[in-house]
Amino acid sequence: MQTDRSATQPSRSPRPAAPRLLYARPGIVVTAERFTVGRNSWPVSEITQLRTDRGPHDRLAIRAVAVSATMIAAVGLLLGFTGGLHRLTAGAYLLLGAVGLVPLLLVLIGDRVRPPAHELWGRVRGTEVLLFSSDDERQFGQVARALGRAREAARLDGRADPPAAGPWRPAR
Repeated sequence: MQTDRSATQPSRSPRPAAPRLLYARPGIVVTAERFTVGRNSWPVSEITQLRTDRGPHDRLAIRAVAVSATMIAAVGLLLGFTGGLHRLTAGAYLLLGAVGLVPLLLVLIGDRVRPPAHELWGRVRGTEVLLFSSDDERQFGQVARALGRAREAARLDGRADPPAAGPWRPAR
């Protein structure tokens, strides 16, 4: 004798669907509903006006540039006021010009060794907030794209396609 199991067992209510995971790494989770970085978490539907930016330059590099530019300017002023510029040879002038490029070289080296961080900014409840910052360009791009997909999903209310508005007709 065969029994119908569906008639004897109570129907189970379906489990609520787990949030769709778009990106997950230690300390960073992007789902269709929430964006979490460390201890900060924001509902994706409340994040507007996303923009990317670069953070400030490294403090050590800025100080090195400021100190070298100040020293070069001080030597130039000292030579100018003491009349030493009249006694310099052409080679010395070339050397002074080359030394004048030291701050520029320090800027280039500082940005190459310790580049400014990539920053992701957005508005949450009317306040501009730094949502995410990373010096790893690849990771930053992945997080920014995942958050963009999450915002798009929130805008479409989880639907795969936008609702059909019917056939298009020109305004007369």
